[in-house]
Amino acid sequence: MIARHQTILFIVLLAASIAMGVGLWRQLDRAHQRLLKGVDSTPTQAPQVAPAERATLLVASDADNSLLAQVQTLPIPQDPGARARLVLGKLLDLYAAPDAAHPVPGGAKSIAQVFLMPAPNLAANPAKPGLAEPQPTASELAVVNLTGSFAANHPSGLETESLTVLSICGTLHANLPGVTQVRFIVDGQPRATLAGHADLTRTYLAADTVPSEGVHP
Repeated sequence: MIARHQTILFIVLLAASIAMGVGLWRQLDRAHQRLLKGVDSTPTQAPQVAPAERATLLVASDADNSLLAQVQTLPIPQDPGARARLVLGKLLDLYAAPDAAHPVPGGAKSIAQVFLMPAPNLAANPAKPGLAEPQPTASELAVVNLTGSFAANHPSGLETESLTVLSICGTLHANLPGVTQVRFIVDGQPRATLAGHADLTRTYLAADTVPSEGVHP
């Protein structure tokens, strides 16, 4: 026969166990409710897609050493730096295509960055078209950072290198009219030439590279 004091102790322990269980259950329930409140039930928004716009590319042709303006519809971002990098990437993608009129390997990944900044006052140098000398008006300077692999694999020759440089300058100016001056660096560092000929130590006037003839879609 169980002693009375043992029965009382058993009842007390049982009641304590039940109370602890109820308390633990309530704590878990409150924690669960807090967790649910912290979860954002709003559906995840899809990333914004840049609106499609008409972009003008100054495409080089080795057949007659010319630049031909082509219009393409591209999803162009509003940020000027991103816009510059996108249109130049598309231009270099055209050069990397198998049937390119100005074949240059590398494509869009050859544009590491494009920096835009207030430019020094420059004017055209009549003796050296496409180059610059001091002038009284201000403009915006684009610094195009090319990759080392692009420069290393670019076909060597004054005409082919110059076409690449001038087409980049013209494409920048056509899509960002405020960009009137362009400088080039390679892997973030100054470089004497693109592939042995085209001068990369100069500041180019982008407006001088835009052809006067009409734009061809």
